[in-house]
Amino acid sequence: MTATKRKRMPRAERERQMIDIAETVFAERGYSSASMDDIAELVGVSKPMLYEYFNSKEGLLLACIRQSRAALRLATEQAVAGAPDAETALHRGLLAFFVFISEHRQGWSVLRQEMSFIGTPAADEVEEIRRQQTDLIAALMSTYFDGRSELQIEASAEFVVGACDRLAIWCERHDEVTPDEATRYAMDVLWRGLAPHDS
Repeated sequence: MTATKRKRMPRAERERQMIDIAETVFAERGYSSASMDDIAELVGVSKPMLYEYFNSKEGLLLACIRQSRAALRLATEQAVAGAPDAETALHRGLLAFFVFISEHRQGWSVLRQEMSFIGTPAADEVEEIRRQQTDLIAALMSTYFDGRSELQIEASAEFVVGACDRLAIWCERHDEVTPDEATRYAMDVLWRGLAPHDS
């Protein structure tokens, strides 16, 4: 057996490299068809080393989802920080989401495979992303809107997350739609309401 020569790098950097390559493979081939052998070869490490870092293929998938979740949370929180009003906060948050989806197409593609994750920890991780975004939106709404009950705020936040999830899927079929345009479409409905209004 010939040993694969690989550049030595810090553990955290190697882990990030493994996750990035695995995300690409999962996105292109689907989780079920992706193999640890192929991922290890593309990374330039042995398969046992992948298992040493992540324990299993599912562990590697969970690491991919958690990385996307952390990056999305950071992008959204930074976008809405210091917003002067609710409308600006919503606009900034939506734009951050659609930019994230546009710039992380492979990660989004992995998350979109959630039907094949049903009944697994990966499904819980994908749902945790929605919960994270819902909690963030609910916290913002509590700051900007007085007089709304906790249930009303939570329901509204769930609605925003669900609507954006579907709009992001629609955007996949319409490559010509930019993050700015997707944000405008979302604002037209979520902020201004469904009633006719002046452009």
